[in-house]
Amino acid sequence: MENPAALAIASWAAPLPLGVAYSGGADSTALLHAAAAHWPGQVQALHVHHGLQAAADDFEAHCRATCEALGVPLRVGRVDARHAPGESPEDAARRARYVTLARLAQAHGLQDVVLAQQADDQVETMLIALGRGAGLDGLAGMPRRMQRHGVNFHRPLLEVQAAALREWIAESGTRHIDDPSNADLRYTRNRIRLQLLPALAATLPQFRETFARSARNAAKASRLLAEVAATDSAAAGLPPALGALRALPRERLANVLRHWLRREHDAVPSEAQLEQLLDQIEACSTRGHRIRLKVADGYVQREGDVLRWYNARPPSQPAALR
Repeated sequence: MENPAALAIASWAAPLPLGVAYSGGADSTALLHAAAAHWPGQVQALHVHHGLQAAADDFEAHCRATCEALGVPLRVGRVDARHAPGESPEDAARRARYVTLARLAQAHGLQDVVLAQQADDQVETMLIALGRGAGLDGLAGMPRRMQRHGVNFHRPLLEVQAAALREWIAESGTRHIDDPSNADLRYTRNRIRLQLLPALAATLPQFRETFARSARNAAKASRLLAEVAATDSAAAGLPPALGALRALPRERLANVLRHWLRREHDAVPSEAQLEQLLDQIEACSTRGHRIRLKVADGYVQREGDVLRWYNARPPSQPAALR
């Protein structure tokens, strides 16, 4: 049986040299073997030592031995991925992983990193987004390419099923790590993988393909909304002028506000916060009308004829606006 990861990357015009995010697990092992064979001398393995398990040192030792056998340089970054009170441990670990991968890549002359996330991971991501009431961006799942922390991340395996990768691992006898945390049902993603996906497979055997199609459709719609938001944002200016905002229909106003907050301030308002802000803008027909609302981790405040966002409590209103 040929490595499914090798089939997936065979026609990919990869930007070289290339970093491979390598945890030692089955998926990243299949990807690393495929990449090392397809682009000899052009691949570096990037391993994130999370420090969350006693076995983390053993994971690193396994990865080092594998890379030595493949003739691939291994770059290791250590990070404290413990989550803050009230923070999702999965989200904290994911953020720490991306920051560390980007730093490792840049430190070793790499601008591109390939990830081993596959079709089942895509379905899990979409189900988590659906459970959180996400919009089109969330339902679009993981993109094949994204830029984060100054590095390009690629996912060439999004159409490869996890079972195919595990079958190749088993048949070829390729050594890999079975991370015990992947069976911990305290984590949402593990519950989806171990409990929900088997039920979906029994009920909707083609769910991976149909979910992938839905993700592509959501991504297309999301790009269209982004184009509309960019046009409306250009007309409103930076910071956005209230007059231009109030001239927009409510749906387009919501769209451009999300675009402005996310693009300029990396702030994502909750649905309730956005609805409250929409109501305040629509009611803002006089110069004396104040706007000062909690949005994401900061505040949106009216200053004269424009809106501004602060990531801390904004200054007091000028006397003319009281």
